[in-house]
Parts: sequence; C-alpha cells; structure tokens
Amino acid sequence: MSYTLQEDANAIIFPAFASTELSDACKRFLDEGGISILVGESREEYVARKMTDERRAKETPETFTSLVGSAKALTSDLLVAVDQELGGICRMHDLVPQFPSNSALIEMSSDEVEENAYEVAKASQELGVNVFLAPIVDLLTGVNPWLEGRTYSTDPEIVGRVSAAYVRGVQRAGVAATAKHFPGFHNITGDPAIDPEAIVVDDANSYLPGFGPFNDVIASDVEMIMVGPAINKALDPSRSALRSKSVVDILKLDLRYKGIVMADDLDSKATMRGDSIEEVALDAVKAGCDFLLLADIDTQLSDVSKALVSAAETGEISREMLASSAQKMRDLANRYATD
Repeated sequence: MSYTLQEDANAIIFPAFASTELSDACKRFLDEGGISILVGESREEYVARKMTDERRAKETPETFTSLVGSAKALTSDLLVAVDQELGGICRMHDLVPQFPSNSALIEMSSDEVEENAYEVAKASQELGVNVFLAPIVDLLTGVNPWLEGRTYSTDPEIVGRVSAAYVRGVQRAGVAATAKHFPGFHNITGDPAIDPEAIVVDDANSYLPGFGPFNDVIASDVEMIMVGPAINKALDPSRSALRSKSVVDILKLDLRYKGIVMADDLDSKATMRGDSIEEVALDAVKAGCDFLLLADIDTQLSDVSKALVSAAETGEISREMLASSAQKMRDLANRYATD
C-alpha cells in the first residue's frame, strides 16, 4: 500500500495531551494518517509524580475504553501510550495493579519483576493501552530536578536487570516498552521542560556505566528507546540529544540498536533553546529519530506535519527515511493492535 507524504509525516508524530478526550486538532491528525496518542498528565501531576485525587476519583475503565474507541474510529491500528514507570509516574493509577515500593522492587527476582510488570500491562492493555513510556534507565549520580523521584536505584546492574525484566513482562502482555532517556541523564543543571539552559556537563566517560542498562533492555528486545531533551555537552555541545546525530549514532552504531528511536518532547525548553518547533522536528528526523513526541497544543500538530512534508518535497530530509520511519510505526501499531 502506498501512502501520501502527509500520511507518512503524521505516522511519525506522537501527540500528547493531559485529558481523556480528543481535541479537534487530534481528530484531524488521526483522520489524516496519524496512528498514535499519548494520554499524559498535567504539569502538576508530573511534578508531584502522582495523579490528582480528582483524576483518580473521576477516571474509570470506561474513560479509557471510550477514548480509545473514539480514536479507533479515525484510524485502524492505534498506539495508545501512557507513562507507567517503575518507581515513578504511573498514569494508570488505581485502574490497574500497582508496582511494588522501590525498596521491595530491588529485592525482587527478575521473574517476580517480570510477572508484576505483566499483570500491570495486561490490565492496561485490556483498557486499550498498548505502549508504556518506561522503563527509566538513567543512573542518577548528582542533582537532577527532572528525574528526582522517578528512579529506584543507582546501581547499573540492578537497573539493567529490573528494566530488562520489566520489558519482557509488559511486552509479553501486549504492551510495547520504551526505555528512556538516552544517552542517560545522570545529573542535569535544571528541568529541561522549563529551563532552556538545562545541560549535562560531565565528561564522556561518565556515561559509560549508564550504557549497561540500555544494553540490557536492548538484549530484551525493547521496542523503542527514547532520546532525551537536553544537551549532553561531552557528546554534542551545541544540540540537545534528540536533535544530535552524534548522540543517536552512539545508540545505533556503538550499542547496535536496531529498533525504533523516539524523540522526547520536541517543545521542551532545553530542546528548543529558542528555535521553532518545526526546526526541532526536522533536526530530530535528520539525527535519526523515527518517532516525534509533541504536545497537542495550538497548531503544533499541523505545523510540524506541514514542515515534514515540505522538507521531504524539497529534499531537506530524505523521503525514503520518512517513509521507512512511518512504516516502522505502522508495523508496531499492527503488532500491538488491541481489539
């Protein structure tokens, strides 16, 4: 089957929103080739690392099945993602079984972690969710206002073992896992979502311990790896990781990762650093990212889609690469399709 440039562009865009209703912009996006949605959380919930009492009281299983049904009426196979992190943000809150406490988690066997992850994912999958943006495999070694409260160990062996078990469990349940945030943000000067100057300043050797957990999840066939939103100075002093071919090449060439590369939030302040959202999107594609996470606000979805189409028409980005990434996403949606 052949696809238009717009359909291919929309297939690699990943719209995120905090509600459980589709905006008119998102409906148009799905009707024109989009195949994914991220059911996110508010900034307040993100910072608190938990869903509000109001949301927990209001949301029911029917909330999610209704949302998924509305989206599926506009596209065939559909990727529906949430943050469901070990030790961190759990968007599905009380609707699914819980992860153990951090202290209990690191004492569990790999089989126990895998089974727990399977149960959480299976319950989510039954509500139409088929992608988890997890596990977090960053090894925090210093100050990190962005990831503080979202990790459970600084031991690379523990993080690698537990993360690999999580990946096996959720994917066995029919939910694609997403390891994040490459190349590892062991410390960072600020929160990249709101601080344009947030940066990792450590030398290149400081990343080596953190590559171990990424290798572990790759060995467990993780479906996607998310590249992070800020500059890693030793690896590329001028571009945030998701905009940097040098950083993405480490993942693809040095770690020999062959799966889908996802770009973290394109509109994070530390990612944009004053540039337009269209410039960020094109840089991410040129760097080697297949899938672009983007907040569904204002006209961003259509703006980025138009920029990708125009760039493919003029040769600024490869038409073949765009089509290849779009097909990767369609194949993933097909493999994890829910009834």
